[in-house]
Amino acid sequence: MATEVQGLFPDSEFQQILDQVDVPDVEGWEFFVESHGVTIYRMYNESSGLYQYKLYGNLDDILPDVCAQVYMDLEYRKQWDTYAKELEIRECEGRNLIYWEVNFPFPLWNRDYVYGRECKVMDKNGQKVWVILAKSVSSPSIPERSGIVRVDDYLQSVALWSDGKSGTKAFMKYYDNPKGNIPKWLINWAAKTGVPQFLKLMDSACRGYPEYLKKKKRPA
Repeated sequence: MATEVQGLFPDSEFQQILDQVDVPDVEGWEFFVESHGVTIYRMYNESSGLYQYKLYGNLDDILPDVCAQVYMDLEYRKQWDTYAKELEIRECEGRNLIYWEVNFPFPLWNRDYVYGRECKVMDKNGQKVWVILAKSVSSPSIPERSGIVRVDDYLQSVALWSDGKSGTKAFMKYYDNPKGNIPKWLINWAAKTGVPQFLKLMDSACRGYPEYLKKKKRPA
């Protein structure tokens, strides 16, 4: 499982996400919605007027190492995530960053992201936990493009661990500022429905991953 950037995140940030395992910390967070087995909390960000989110959910009958591999596999994601117009690793200033262009519905302009990401397999009371951190990074090697809005305030943290059976428990902390004149109701709608739908897509992607890997190994 490739790690694009090392050293971008201090150990304390990994520990903060690891601490969410088994003991959810939602003090000061507002319950937002429960949908498709995913519980979402939110906290208002006064500087942007937007919310950051915490999500807790389960993926039944999918092991956490498979979830982590699927989450990290950018080539595979381009096959199952229809919103990903471009998604690739680019070498910038001696480090590998991810460029991601996201399809937005008309008449909104597409958004793009440049971000670093790191994955660590950690231990919590003898249990393996896959912790993945991502955040936007400024890079002169990837300038903004006409007709696309650059999202430069993006954070995402994920923890994946066993449910004690054959499934995965998942935690996600998420924030981004898409900028532009997007109505707040649309952003709230995306958080309420889009994120659970994404997890549902990821569930299907995890189930199809073994077959995808088999096809990759087959000679052309």
